[in-house]
Amino acid sequence: MKKNLIQPMKTGLFLTSMCVALSAAAWEPSKPVELVVPFSAGGASDQMARSIQGIITKHNLMKQPIIVTNKAGASGAEGLLDMKASPGDPNKIIVSSSSIYTTPLATNLPFNWRDLTPIAVIAQDAFVLWTNTEAGYKTPSDYLAAVKQKPDTFKMGGTSSKREDHMITMMIEKKTGTKFLYIPYKGGGEAATQLSGKHIDSNTNNPSESVSQWRAGQHQALCVFSTKRIAYTAKVTATQAWSDIPTCKEKGLDVNYEMIRIFMMPGGVKPEQAQFYVDLLKKVTETPEWKAYLEKNALQADFMSGTTLTTFLAKDEQLHREIMKDAGFLIAK
Repeated sequence: MKKNLIQPMKTGLFLTSMCVALSAAAWEPSKPVELVVPFSAGGASDQMARSIQGIITKHNLMKQPIIVTNKAGASGAEGLLDMKASPGDPNKIIVSSSSIYTTPLATNLPFNWRDLTPIAVIAQDAFVLWTNTEAGYKTPSDYLAAVKQKPDTFKMGGTSSKREDHMITMMIEKKTGTKFLYIPYKGGGEAATQLSGKHIDSNTNNPSESVSQWRAGQHQALCVFSTKRIAYTAKVTATQAWSDIPTCKEKGLDVNYEMIRIFMMPGGVKPEQAQFYVDLLKKVTETPEWKAYLEKNALQADFMSGTTLTTFLAKDEQLHREIMKDAGFLIAK
């Protein structure tokens, strides 16, 4: 008798569990999704967001449209705080960078990356030391020797103050004894334009932010701040591929820094909602368009999610804390 009673109960529990699982797996946005870019139009994050928007639309990867909005105020703080102020909203995501650490560490911004829900890192981005081609510099040593002769007169442009570009500039100064006049801009697109116009002498833009100017012969790539050369071998300019750019260490400038490209949701969202976007971004990274985008913009493919991602973020945050402390960028608490 007991056996007959237990069997239907097990069956009922199994069916209930299956219904819950199917319900969770079936979640998807019920209205347009806002993709927040906490930087200005034209920069690397903005280009990535709009490319992913196009891939999602082309391959019909979600039923609702995805809308890109730039919220670049206060060096990206506007976008981060907007996300923090939207707890539980499953129809909003943000694409960001290492600024999720650098902006709070350098300011009194009441924000920590743990306020949000990490979804996935989808790539690592390099930085290149760019000069204006007409200036004639061929190597980092040539350029830095000129800078050393006239301290505080050579202008280094970058995105915002006390963020990645500024950190790299400070690392160069500490390694070489040079001293730049650092000029912060709203984004890498503006820094590229200023270098083309000779309003600055150099910048440390990501590859995607200066590829057009490099291809047009306006910018010279002196070296890449990575442990190894960029892998892509197809010619970008008439004579050079990304793989032809030497690492800075190869050329005697022992400075290395790479940046994450990360997507996050507001805090307090449901696990099945977060999983929808993990799956969505995974599908994006498997398309031929995304692989072409990686090569065009010299990005390193790298997909992390779940506990692997949160463990990485904690370590990466500490690394940035140490770099910023050494640069004197940490704000006194």
